[in-house]
Amino acid sequence: MKPFVRDTLMRQRARLHELDALLAAPDVVDSMDRFRALSREHAEVGAVVEVFNRYLQREADQASATELLQDPDMAEMAEEEIQSARADLETLDAELQQLLLPKDPDDERNAFMEIRAGTGGDESALFAGDLARLYTRYAEAQRWTVEVMSESPSELGGYKEVVLRIVGHGAYGKLRFESGGHRVQRVPVTETQGRIHTSAATVAVMPEPDETEAIKLNPSELRIDTYRASGAGGQHINKTDSAVRVTHLPTGITAECQDGRSQHSNKAKALQVLTARLQEKDRSERAAKEAATRKGLIGSGDRSDRIRTYNFPQGRLTDHRINLTLYKLLQVMEGDLGDVIHALQVARGTELLAELEQRNSL
Repeated sequence: MKPFVRDTLMRQRARLHELDALLAAPDVVDSMDRFRALSREHAEVGAVVEVFNRYLQREADQASATELLQDPDMAEMAEEEIQSARADLETLDAELQQLLLPKDPDDERNAFMEIRAGTGGDESALFAGDLARLYTRYAEAQRWTVEVMSESPSELGGYKEVVLRIVGHGAYGKLRFESGGHRVQRVPVTETQGRIHTSAATVAVMPEPDETEAIKLNPSELRIDTYRASGAGGQHINKTDSAVRVTHLPTGITAECQDGRSQHSNKAKALQVLTARLQEKDRSERAAKEAATRKGLIGSGDRSDRIRTYNFPQGRLTDHRINLTLYKLLQVMEGDLGDVIHALQVARGTELLAELEQRNSL
């Protein structure tokens, strides 16, 4: 275990004793807000200390077993215990490092995902459709639900643009690193001579805003247009102007929805997406300022960042941010994205831990 991690954990143990004393004080109960805040901190710190205590116990077990190595009758059993303790310590160390990382409150939220066709014409629209299917399959495997907020289908299939709402615990935290440019290399269905083409699509993932913390939209700064929805939907869609487009005049940012049958429902959904886009604009501007002094391994999530290549002739997926290469492209396209997401989360955790260590050394 790194010294600064151990020091941090020892401070957490001391803090837990402080919190025990504070929560037992009579005056704390008189202030429910303070009591709730301390109780929440106690639960968070207690969870970390509980794992740390298990780590210390296994450390003591390993030390005791090491002493027994001197006894010929106990040496074999002691060696087994040492190996077992070492494995447990590695697992607990990784768990503790994860627990110490700063928590992003947005990680637990639902997510909005925009997928847009890029360079490559019809093939890029087909690829955008493939990505939408990939993420939908992955979401279903996580027992999340997926709702199409708006879509602009391509004539040959796929999408010029599609916006999905992904509802489920931790959806944004797992999908946030999918933001950026995705490149595909394959023989398009429209290619008659078997040549490999390169095309692209972009993905943007945004947390669904908390209604209590969301940006308050000024009605005077919004233009709301209604229009007739296009695409599949039956006779009802063809007869009513139920689709809604909302434009935020100061920024020019727009959002639209045509999925629901009522204009009221579509307007509410479009306002949700618009709020998420405005908050994402603020977040990306802050990230750009931070990147001026430090370039993170994972990147800013900007659409212009080329993050991944899908090479179909070789069955290869490459994530350029962490130099990850997997030869299981067909499985990934069916929604088996777990290995990629886990690798990105580990890389981000390593980044954050290094930042924590640097701050501790100052």
